[in-house]
Amino acid sequence: MLRIAMLSYHTCPLATLGGKDTGGMNVYIRDLTRQLGRMDIHVDVFTRSQNEHVPHILHDLGFGNRVVHIPAGEEVPLPKKKLAEHIPDFVAGIQQFAAEKNLRYDVIHSHYWMSGIAGAMLKDAWGIPIVHMFHTLGAMKNRIARNAEEREGPYRVDGEKQVIARADRLIVATPAEKSQLQFLYGAHASKMVIIPPGVDTEHFYPIPEDEARAYIGVSPDDCMGLFVGRIEPLKGIDTLMKAVSMMGMHDAKHPFYVAIIGGEPHVAPEEMTQEMAHLQALCDELCVGQMALF
Repeated sequence: MLRIAMLSYHTCPLATLGGKDTGGMNVYIRDLTRQLGRMDIHVDVFTRSQNEHVPHILHDLGFGNRVVHIPAGEEVPLPKKKLAEHIPDFVAGIQQFAAEKNLRYDVIHSHYWMSGIAGAMLKDAWGIPIVHMFHTLGAMKNRIARNAEEREGPYRVDGEKQVIARADRLIVATPAEKSQLQFLYGAHASKMVIIPPGVDTEHFYPIPEDEARAYIGVSPDDCMGLFVGRIEPLKGIDTLMKAVSMMGMHDAKHPFYVAIIGGEPHVAPEEMTQEMAHLQALCDELCVGQMALF
């Protein structure tokens, strides 16, 4: 049986979705692991333990797969810069687990740059290949950062460069991500493969368009765009809102609507995240009635 050591150092695929560090990557790892299990490929997902009261080994992803919480530093949520200091402890814990279980893995599949650093250490120890996926890039975030607080430190960009150099294969979700890795990091195209994320068709499926429009109160003749995701500057939601505002102004009879699903728009202004407050103000400023935050 093929065995994969899946690394998700800073966040657990079983964590509740919607937080700052619990989004699409968690869903990706969770569903990829389940699918690999269906294909009779065994996966152990290693993640840093953030709660001493959660069992260190869980079997919630089915098909014989495991989620293994490795103590590395204090078992509480930590800021990402602090997390980087405990990567060697994380690697040691994985090696200890594998030795105690008498396991040999065939490949390492790491996600996000800190997991990639851990994966490179395990590659040296085990002599097996590493496949890596970044999900987000520090250099790309810095290009759109609006202030110093939103910028990633040099330690992350340097770490990403190390992972690119050590990985045997880089998985990217889109041609745009491939171009970013080439332009910003000098990654070789021969090392990258584009694999678009899939869709859970048991959860997302089409219904008749007229029924969908009637349900949300949109006229059959109006156009509508939809954004679903975490509310953060990297997503470029403000750019989408400005574009939709410009499009809507050209056809007052049939405006172009956009629905933005994410965040908590109905909390008190002082409790909103900075980005949520920014988007709410922008929505009011651009064109009330054409946009809706949910």
